[in-house]
Amino acid sequence: MRIIKVNAINSTNEFARNLYRGNSKFEPSCVVAKEQTKGKGQRGARWVSNAGENLTFSILYPKLNIGINQQFLLSATVSVCILKVLIKYNIPKLKVKWPNDIMSGRFKISGILIENILKNDKIEASVIGVGLNVNQETFEGLPQAASLKLVTGRSFKLNQLLQDILAEIELKLSTLSEERQTEVLEEYATNMFRRNKVSTFQLPDGRYFTGIIRGVTTTGRLNMEIEDSVFKTFDLKEVKLMT
Repeated sequence: MRIIKVNAINSTNEFARNLYRGNSKFEPSCVVAKEQTKGKGQRGARWVSNAGENLTFSILYPKLNIGINQQFLLSATVSVCILKVLIKYNIPKLKVKWPNDIMSGRFKISGILIENILKNDKIEASVIGVGLNVNQETFEGLPQAASLKLVTGRSFKLNQLLQDILAEIELKLSTLSEERQTEVLEEYATNMFRRNKVSTFQLPDGRYFTGIIRGVTTTGRLNMEIEDSVFKTFDLKEVKLMT
């Protein structure tokens, strides 16, 4: 995979999208920024990261062997890839908070933002943005955030960690297909944060309710048991898991 290192840019996802510019013939590329001034997270949130202490990168990947209705399969695959690498680094209590935040215990250590470029009802290219808190020690105003260093007491080499993550993602994306959907989603569900535990959720109107996460649908909707044997699915904008 081609690696492009930059010092300070607005967003690695935006940089990667500009690399594409309608050109369908390109090799997988990774844009790594020492500092992002306008990093993007889920639900329109900003991704805040100290310069030089963490990993902020985006992968520009050409046509995947999945249909437009299987976009969540990519998200689940990347989440599982990052989990597998971090397990090798002995990061404790790893889980995926739906849809694709990586948790260590009750702390968020990584976020993923995927933007697919669609053309003629097909995924022409994918931009996979990853923010991973590595050696940062303070997160002012973010009580639920942590880093690998904070949860282990150890410092990590950014370049080696990046290489390991890219190798795992590239391996899994090269073999990704609709036929592997059940396998990937089952592995994802097994590693879900708060799965099979009574949890509190918030609706867009501010109301709270309790439910039990049971898994996800093939399109990535959260599958939840809200009463005994009563199930309901939710989209990202329809519910928020409180932690």
